[in-house]
Amino acid sequence: MTKKLLFVLTIALVAAFALMAADVSGKWTFEQAGRQGGTPRQVTITLKADGAKLTGSVPGMGRGGADVPPSDITDGKVDGNKVSFSVTREFNGNKMVTKYEGTVAGDEMKLKITRDTQNGPQTNEVTAKRSTT
Repeated sequence: MTKKLLFVLTIALVAAFALMAADVSGKWTFEQAGRQGGTPRQVTITLKADGAKLTGSVPGMGRGGADVPPSDITDGKVDGNKVSFSVTREFNGNKMVTKYEGTVAGDEMKLKITRDTQNGPQTNEVTAKRSTT
């Protein structure tokens, strides 16, 4: 009897932790500073959580407003209210990795974005809001 009760409690705890994971699925929008103080641009990322696994895409960032296909995220994880994922882009044969780490509280996600540059890693922080469209 004790083993059955312990098993049921374990299953209940696992289910409770799964339900406590932040609801990150959907579109999230933030404003990214323009290059060299230029006009900021609105960025909308798309995320889909499946348990602790996170998938989705980040829009491409072409020069001069050129349309660039979105990049799929990799290594996406949800752990409670914490999220993390990476995006790898290739330019002229060079791979550039951008890492996103953040926390979700309701309809707001605070992200720390770290990207590789020629001068080493560059980090900035943004606050994304859940998009209603």
